[in-house]
Parts: sequence; structure tokens; C-alpha cells
Amino acid sequence: MTAAPESVRLFQTHEMESLRRDRRLDPQVFRKLRNDLLKKFESDEAVSMKYPVAEAIELHSLKLYQRMDSEIDGATKLLFETESGMLIESVILRIATGRTTLCVSSQIGCAAACDFCATGKMGIAKNLATEEILDQVVQAGQILRGEDRRLSNIVFMGMGEPLHNEVNVTEAIELLTAPDHFARSPSTVLVSTVGVPAGMLRLAKRFPNLNLALSLHSADQTTREKIIPLGKKAPLTQLHDTIDEIQSIQDREFMIEYLMLRDVNDSAEDANRLIDWIGDLRVHVNLIPYNTIEASPHLHASPRPVIESFADILKASGLKTTVRYSLGNDIEAACGQLIRQENRQRAMQARRAESESDSHVGFLDVRQVVDGLESQKNK
Repeated sequence: MTAAPESVRLFQTHEMESLRRDRRLDPQVFRKLRNDLLKKFESDEAVSMKYPVAEAIELHSLKLYQRMDSEIDGATKLLFETESGMLIESVILRIATGRTTLCVSSQIGCAAACDFCATGKMGIAKNLATEEILDQVVQAGQILRGEDRRLSNIVFMGMGEPLHNEVNVTEAIELLTAPDHFARSPSTVLVSTVGVPAGMLRLAKRFPNLNLALSLHSADQTTREKIIPLGKKAPLTQLHDTIDEIQSIQDREFMIEYLMLRDVNDSAEDANRLIDWIGDLRVHVNLIPYNTIEASPHLHASPRPVIESFADILKASGLKTTVRYSLGNDIEAACGQLIRQENRQRAMQARRAESESDSHVGFLDVRQVVDGLESQKNK
């Protein structure tokens, strides 16, 4: 029998089983450990005291690098360092109703390169491993437990396009909803995408109760392509048909995210165009105030009265519409602002090291990722 390694990672099922056999532990030991850590979010200290074997388990794959708490609302930005030395960000949102939402990242950087999003301006795209996605949940859950709060919802709206890391995101959702891991209801998880039709359909079929959202931001094809380059790969007509097919699988509303950009997509004509595009789809429209980023000085937020007027037009047509309020703006934790300048320098250092050693550390230029996706599509 193969001996168990000196230490194993929490989400390595086979290695955990080898450790259990090597230590001759009752199977209930690891079941209870997972319950306490992944469902109750007990602290590392508490888990280690109850389960001495925890010393042989790497409970975390991410290192908490920095924590920033908003002074104006209930947002907390968590900056994590990965084993590759890069930084990712997660955001805890404490809603006034008492509910809490965790915004998780699925990539370092993003190949979608949306004009309004700081993450897409990083110039790198690297997939996070499943355990790195899940550890954001674990560590955020531990923080909330310390505040006597419960984690209500998990949204894949952080750094990265989730469906460009589909395999790991799917596995993460499997474990988030697995009874022997986090045991969360799929209805408490939302995945937001800029529009990857095939991946959207696969997620809907695998998780019929999962919440899905499309970052639409314009119902005009030309305008959408300007602010979302990947809009060229999936035209608005295809996205509409995809949502229609998803709704034949899922008996739930589909979320439409719409960022309000002054003189870009916020006119009455834009509102009516959006109404026409939605048609008979069962959707809930979220209107999102734009949060400025240094890399896109040409984009500006729509004034609040303009957003309200836009919302009134949608509501008058019978569409469920919510005007969202940004949280965490003072700590750059609001929508579109997730980035750290240090990552650019770290990526450059990694590329230099890669060049010198002729090794591959997994960093890709955004353009390379987009071109690769297009090549796969044309096969």
C-alpha cells in the first residue's frame, strides 16, 4: 500500500483517504472535520485542537495578504496571495438586511478585457485552481463566523471570467453543493459571465437550480463590442437564444447585469432597445452604477437621475428591475475595481523568470487567451 504523504491538501480526496488509512482513523473523523471547517467555518485553532491529525492537512491554499474594511458600508476586501506569488481579491458584502454575500474570484486577471473593468486591464489571465476558489469561501466564512454572521450567498463576480475556467469553477460548485463538503444549496450560488454560450448551457444542465447572470451592458451589438471585446464571439442574437434554451432547463429567472455608462448605454433609446432584446425572456435586470477606474478615463458614471429614469422605462414595460448600490468603493472593492497594481510587477517578474529558465508558469497574454478560445470555437 502506498504510504500517505507527510501532509495533504484539504480538497485532495484520494490523498486524504491515504492519510486516513495510514493513521488508521475512523472515517467519521474526516467527515466531522469537514463539517466543522466547511459548514460551520470553525477557526483553524478550534479544528486543530479537536483533530490532532489536522496538523498533517494543509487547511488553506491561499495566504491572507491584506484585509481592508470599508469605513462607509459593510464591505471587506480580502487580498490573498497564491502559491505562484500572485494576488487575488475577494469581497465580503454585508447587506443592511443582515444577509452577507461573498464575491469570489476565478482567475488572476481576465481574458475578456472589458473596457470598464480594471481586472481586464491587467494584461494577464491565469486560472485559479479549484482549491484556491474554495479557500476564499473558507476564509471568508471563518471571518463571518467570528462576527456571529452566516454566509448567505456566493457570487462568481470577482476577478476573471468564470467560464474561461469552466472545469475548475464547475468542480468548485460541485463541492460547494456536495453534502459531504459545504452542503450549500445551488440557489445560494450565482455565476456571472460576459457571455460564453456553450459554457452557460453546460452549467444550466449540470446545476438546474444554480443562478446564472449575463453581463450584458448594451443591447446594441456595436456598442457592446466596444466595451466587451468578447461580444464579437457571441452576438446578441445568440445570447438571447442561449438564455431562452437555459430557461427551458431551469425554472427560474435569469439575471441581466447592466452597467450604466454616461452617454454610452444610458439613453431612453438604449432602454427601449434592451426591452426589445429581452422580449419574452423571464429576467431580472440589475442596473449597476459605474465605478471609475484609472485605466479607462474616457468612461464615466451615469448620473443618478438618469439611472432612475432608465429604470422607470424598464419597470413601465413590466420588467423586474433593481438599481444596485455599490459597496466598498472607498477600498476599491466595488464592481469592476478588483485589481492590484502589484500583480503587474509580479507578472513581469514571472515572465522574466520563465524566459530565463525556459519553463512555463502558466501566465498568458489576454490576446493569446482570446485567440485560443476563437480557435477552439472554429474547430
